Amino acid sequence: MYQPLECRPDSYQEWYNQGNKLRAEGYYQEALISYERAIDYKPRDYWSWYRKGVVLEALGEYTEAIDSYTQANKIEPNNYWSWYEQGCIYFTELAQYDQAIACFVQALIAHPQDYWAIYRTAEAWRRLGGYQEAISHYNRALELRPQDFWSFYRRGEAQQQWGNSSLALQSYNCALNIEPNDYWSWYQKGTVLQELGQFDRAIVSYDFALNENSSFDLAWYQKGCCYAELHNTNWAVMSLEKAIDLDPQKYLELAANALVWQAFRGKTGFQLLLTNKSRKYLN
Repeated sequence: MYQPLECRPDSYQEWYNQGNKLRAEGYYQEALISYERAIDYKPRDYWSWYRKGVVLEALGEYTEAIDSYTQANKIEPNNYWSWYEQGCIYFTELAQYDQAIACFVQALIAHPQDYWAIYRTAEAWRRLGGYQEAISHYNRALELRPQDFWSFYRRGEAQQQWGNSSLALQSYNCALNIEPNDYWSWYQKGTVLQELGQFDRAIVSYDFALNENSSFDLAWYQKGCCYAELHNTNWAVMSLEKAIDLDPQKYLELAANALVWQAFRGKTGFQLLLTNKSRKYLN
């Protein structure tokens, strides 16, 4: 174990270098002390404040990390890294998406073509329900990385949530061209087709998802709903039963209350299924 309070020569550079070494080796608390001593020597040193923020973030001290990044920002307002890292904390750890956007905007002033700041700005707008802004930023990300699966996939989500099913379908298809075995993309494509009333095509998409993940309860359930809409009782009930077996409490409740199963609930066989499954899983 290092003794971080012992540093020879006792100078800014040695404390800063020791902080870097300790941080690289995972001794974050000791690294923090070293950076603080470096700051005592040079209170306006950008990199000591920035590295202090990095180790505080690693220690889970997010508010203190933001304070350190803010000090770094005051010293070098146009330095990308402290703005970007601060934005990531607001986005990932604190779910303060408006604050995250403000930080990523500043990071993009320094590096206008930075993919990650653009992509995370899009994600923050999507979480806030600002779908138009989100889609615009996903488009910018795709200009930089035309084969980026996640930008296509998340753009599809934003378009779907914004109510533009046709464009969402195109985005999911683009995602599937890049990752043809991604079961979430097949599932999302299925939900769009289901929203459009194209139940047969939706079932095909759910089947592709289930080929990749046979325990995907959402796909089994929505597949059952599509068959219910098509009045295909046997396949509807079979798919629902698969979903119930994977998550009994969730899907027994939906079978008992969801509108799509209303016509089924008067049938003896359906009621018997719910009774038997309830006895098996819930009693």
